[in-house]
Amino acid sequence: MINWEFILLYLASGCVAGFLAGLLGVGGGLVIVPILMFIFSAQHFPADHMIHIAIGTSLASIMFTSVSSLRAHHAHGAINWDIVKHITPGILIGALGGTFLVALLPASLLKDFFILFVFYVATQMLLNIRPKPKRQLPGTLGMLIAGGCIGMISSFVGIGGGALSVPFMTWSNVKMHDAIGTSSAIGFPIAFAGTIGYLANGLKVNDLPEWSLGFIYLPSLACLVVASMLVAPIGAKSAHKLPVVVLKKIFAVFLYIIGTKLLLSSL
Repeated sequence: MINWEFILLYLASGCVAGFLAGLLGVGGGLVIVPILMFIFSAQHFPADHMIHIAIGTSLASIMFTSVSSLRAHHAHGAINWDIVKHITPGILIGALGGTFLVALLPASLLKDFFILFVFYVATQMLLNIRPKPKRQLPGTLGMLIAGGCIGMISSFVGIGGGALSVPFMTWSNVKMHDAIGTSSAIGFPIAFAGTIGYLANGLKVNDLPEWSLGFIYLPSLACLVVASMLVAPIGAKSAHKLPVVVLKKIFAVFLYIIGTKLLLSSL
């Protein structure tokens, strides 16, 4: 039986993740994964698979969140579809391949990697690194390699890739708002390939919680999707009105808190 207290927590998590996805183009996964781990722990999910389920469920929810967010950004003309076209093949290869590597990693090592990545993203946002002058997007091979790296790392930590693709595009002199909008579109192929991989690898595991489909926990997914799709357009509209630099610094502090809490729980 599903506890209504957990349902409400999943819905609240979806609202936060959806707003951040639209506002900062970060997919919400950096928030969803640790929150899901805390909730799953309270539900006594198996420790050996908890982070795998959190990441798989996060990626599955981002499939839907990214669609809602990209529609809002597309309405503002803030998506560079040429970038999406050239980077997507690498994204698909990297994200799908990454899920099979993740399935071989112990939960403790995967959690440590996630914690380090949270601190990396927080520092990146806090410093607000500026793009170098006259740097341009790479050619076809460069976009394939960049997409592969972004897709693989994203599948390792359960994000839509915005924490990597937004800096990559801004370093290549893509305007910040366009980078955020384009990142929301890139998030879909990352999430799609990652979801397929986590679903397939989880089907081989026997001791998963009831209502799991591979490494995807369906009750949590349903709540995250409903809440995030409703709220993501609000975040996307806010991105075109609010000072993004200030918001990124606030979010960076929030990530430091999450990373520290996860680190302390691992010690």
